Amino acid sequence: MTDVEIEYCVPCGHLNSAQDVQGALLEQFGMELDGVRLKTGDGGVFTVSVDGELVFDKAEDDYDVDEITRRVREHVGASA
Repeated sequence: MTDVEIEYCVPCGHLNSAQDVQGALLEQFGMELDGVRLKTGDGGVFTVSVDGELVFDKAEDDYDVDEITRRVREHVGASA
């Protein structure tokens, strides 16, 4: 099974984006995931990690829920 963590900047107002990604991942993968955890942060952070491995960083990539889901899918398939 797979653990996903979404760290998001609270002061920046990234909560809605974090919830959008969380919902998309749960809808797409459901019981294939152990969980999708939201972790508060600051300093503009918005990252997605799968089993501790960074798969998305807003500082380096354009925000795209579909692309984030695709990147997570690569790891869910690998751990199955």
